[in-house]
Amino acid sequence: MIEIKNISKSYQKGQKVIKDISLEIKDGEIFGFLGPNGAGKTTTIKMMTGILDIDEGDILIDGNSMTKEPIEAKKQIGFVSDNPDMFLKLKGMEYLNFIADIYEITKEEREKRITELAKEFGIYDVLNDKIQSYSHGMRQKIIIISVLLHKPKNWILDEPLTGLDPEAAFYLKSKMKEHAKAGNSVFFSTHILEIAEKLCDRIGIIHHGKLIFVGTHEEMKKELKENASLEELFMEITKKDEENN
Repeated sequence: MIEIKNISKSYQKGQKVIKDISLEIKDGEIFGFLGPNGAGKTTTIKMMTGILDIDEGDILIDGNSMTKEPIEAKKQIGFVSDNPDMFLKLKGMEYLNFIADIYEITKEEREKRITELAKEFGIYDVLNDKIQSYSHGMRQKIIIISVLLHKPKNWILDEPLTGLDPEAAFYLKSKMKEHAKAGNSVFFSTHILEIAEKLCDRIGIIHHGKLIFVGTHEEMKKELKENASLEELFMEITKKDEENN
């Protein structure tokens, strides 16, 4: 479970870019995090993963405070960034072994998991090539595999489907469903509203740094318009918020 408690973040001149957000991502659910560009999605995710400090409030990962117990909190998450261009000088296998070392995965277990996941994502044959030679989609796959490798309870995925081929995207979505069904949590940021509509149990919409909706698609339709797609409702909600600001 991920508990976000009244978090705020300011950058220059004290202007808040995240404004007193509170949110609970429950065990057993896929939670979709939506918002226009610049709404605060990535800043929120960076605080959830400990990349950015939290100015106000706190985030608990299975009861571990990101401000007071950051190491323990980070052990409970697997994070897929929206930018897979990292550790480019390493070979794919070197990077995966590096992650396995961090999480103290045994040699036998890591070999089994790496082989299984790399074959399922279709990059087993290039594991001994440097990541800098990979396409964007292949780099995305190696990052996803590194997250699945240590079997974290809570997944935080920032635009994880970007650059994936249809087969890999289908496989990842299946893994997300399996993970949630097993009683774990998936926090999923995406711009692809059709996927969010089909995949997510609940969604949250962030706009100008504040949460303007949290609930199910059905609850959103009852509140606004029956028989409307998530895309139509998203546009209506953000437009109304823009008019009120």
